[in-house]
Amino acid sequence: MQALYFFTGRVIKGKGRGKRLNFPTANVLLTEKIPEGIYVSELTVNDDSFHAATFIGSAKTYNEKDYKAEVYILDFKGNIYGETVNVMLFKKLRENKKFSSEEALITQIDKDVKDTRDFFEKVV
Repeated sequence: MQALYFFTGRVIKGKGRGKRLNFPTANVLLTEKIPEGIYVSELTVNDDSFHAATFIGSAKTYNEKDYKAEVYILDFKGNIYGETVNVMLFKKLRENKKFSSEEALITQIDKDVKDTRDFFEKVV
């Protein structure tokens, strides 16, 4: 499967917001400039690959300006802080946008995760 974009980086501590919203993410320092948005992706760490949904950009809902990658790994319960990961972005699901509330954001993330699962069901 051909990736639109690819990046490698170390997983760092974020603000813990994803975990609080029930979507814990691996925050990865970005050195590449990738267009902002939500992507269907795959994260590889220590020779293991996982399906994921990846956010690229600044968290507009929280009025943040820092450009970053946050990778929500589907069905993952491990701890990869400090690990170097490879992330392939396969399909852009939507643009980055500001939501009116955390509830609206959670509803959209639920849809993004469903769309990600649907994508992988069709290609596997």
